[in-house]
Amino acid sequence: MSQSIDYAQVGLIAGLEVHQQLLTERKMFCRCPARCYTTTHDGEVLRHMRPTLSELGEYDGTALMEFKTKKNIIYLLHEDNVCTYEMDDTPPFLVNQQAVDVAIEQCLMLGCDIVDEVHIARKQYLDGSIPTGFQRTAIVGVNGRLPFAGREITITQVSVEEDSCREVSDRGHLIVWRTDRLGMPLIETVTGPDLRTPEEVEEAILLIGRVCRSTGHVRVGIGASRQDVNVSVRGGRRVEIKGVPQARWARLLVHGEAVRQVNLLALRDELHRRGFTGPDAVAAESADVTEVFASSELGFLRREGWERWVAQEERRPGFELGGGPFVVRAVRLPRLAGTLSWPAQPDLTFAHELAGRVRVIADLDQRPILLHAEKWPDYRGSLQELRRVRARLHCEADDAVVVVWGPEDDTVTAADEIRLRYRDAVDGIPNETRQPFADGSTDFERILPGPDRMYPDTDSPPTRVRRERVAALRAGLAPRPWEREARYAAAGVPTPTIHYLIRRGGARLVDLVVAEAGADLRRACLLFGERLVGLRRAGVDVDGIAPSLWVELLQAFAATPVLWEAWEPIVRALAGAPERSLAEMLASSQLGAAPQGWRETAAAAAAEAAGVLATGDGERALRLAMGLAMPSLRGRVPGAEVAAAVRAEIGGRP
Repeated sequence: MSQSIDYAQVGLIAGLEVHQQLLTERKMFCRCPARCYTTTHDGEVLRHMRPTLSELGEYDGTALMEFKTKKNIIYLLHEDNVCTYEMDDTPPFLVNQQAVDVAIEQCLMLGCDIVDEVHIARKQYLDGSIPTGFQRTAIVGVNGRLPFAGREITITQVSVEEDSCREVSDRGHLIVWRTDRLGMPLIETVTGPDLRTPEEVEEAILLIGRVCRSTGHVRVGIGASRQDVNVSVRGGRRVEIKGVPQARWARLLVHGEAVRQVNLLALRDELHRRGFTGPDAVAAESADVTEVFASSELGFLRREGWERWVAQEERRPGFELGGGPFVVRAVRLPRLAGTLSWPAQPDLTFAHELAGRVRVIADLDQRPILLHAEKWPDYRGSLQELRRVRARLHCEADDAVVVVWGPEDDTVTAADEIRLRYRDAVDGIPNETRQPFADGSTDFERILPGPDRMYPDTDSPPTRVRRERVAALRAGLAPRPWEREARYAAAGVPTPTIHYLIRRGGARLVDLVVAEAGADLRRACLLFGERLVGLRRAGVDVDGIAPSLWVELLQAFAATPVLWEAWEPIVRALAGAPERSLAEMLASSQLGAAPQGWRETAAAAAAEAAGVLATGDGERALRLAMGLAMPSLRGRVPGAEVAAAVRAEIGGRP
């Protein structure tokens, strides 16, 4: 991204909230099956959300913001994976104890202090992602440590909670969710603000992922792991980049947010220089300028263009559309000229900050969201229309102008949000949750929630965590990833292979065959971490081979080393016929024992390659002869012996 900064100089700090789905049969607070994804539905439910007071009589700011959006929320229900609990028509079942066990394992991996009792709390969400309006969550461990880059990262807490819905669409005032993922158990691992560069954030995400995978009780695949990245710079505030799907996105996202905060702090200083010393100094006036654009070349600013777009998008009054007739509204921002084009994120300006608020809170999502005087489109009559707008608003030369359009009520909301975003700019960096994109940019998602959204769940009794339970889980705990990494690295295994083994579960098989079959550690790592990868991609069901059969196979390799050379056909045969025993397969293929007359086979191969000898290229002749001899001898005669026999034949020829 175009703008570079010194992360240490600007005081960049970052922390993580890593969410990982758990490998349980049932959901968190009901008995519906987990991970039963669907693409169809049997019914729909329409809901509207409203905020509730906290125990201290306060409203959460995020809840109030979501309420302002006036969203219509539709849930798509499938009878196979949802019940009345998810729809808030039935109290929760007792918490899934299998999920609590996995959370305890994660705490043990990270050296956390495990709580004596697991208490369920409610975390308010009014964006519609959870039909109840809140997520049930519980802290299981606190005060952990994670070895990282020669130091330690603090683990603030590990929680167990229920997953939210999957978003299907978000158009205007209507958002649609699919409920198949709703209620699946998650663990959330929260770090302290201990990361100092975008590269460290990426590496920490991968490391925590390896810790989760090491338990062997988490799900893998698209959507099974998501992370929220919290970022701030010196003088700024915590901004949460929500739902980062892949670790490799983190570098650009963290860099972009650091640049954004540095630029917004510079804008704050500029606003102070202009005399905007407090939020109340920001003023905004708006007016209906629909008639100015009645014959404009910008079709989306004309009433008939709007109506055509509404018909094409099939937007309905009372659902996707807000209240009132179509209106083009212009907003005058006194003494703020030049700030709309102020840089924010790399390659984006402060106008993008305003557009995000308008899109989310006013639900005006027809692109380009808004227009402004500092980058007005170039079309016939454009300057005349802009001059008429400025005249209608009685603008001075140093006033900024923004134009929005859509249903009248929404344009009024948009004008107020533009004013409120400038009030935030006077103060510096607003606490926000932002949506990530693959190019490293982010957009406004909601105000960052505060403590007022949390309160106890009186429907769920606490779970006492006894010492015996923790001791039993500790006894069966897999090695921590950094312990495995050190052991495998000492055996000469490449680092990418080590990480792949831990991330994809192959490390458990490596440790199993080393312990029970006496397999060589490095060779086992390369088998499970490199060679089987190609077979898996080719569609061979290597994951269907039972662990006990892998032990038996590696024992056979140890007893008869020549079988290693035929590992691929053996594995293919085992994967293709899992009902057959290894002994039956080896007997039928006659592997492991040298056939009578194999030297004659080698000699015949050397003779067939004799035509190459005329060139004087003995090595090429050897390779050709080996290629002819080995298909029938691989896994039966060591390749070195075949090569020696072929070389003797070639060397003895005139």
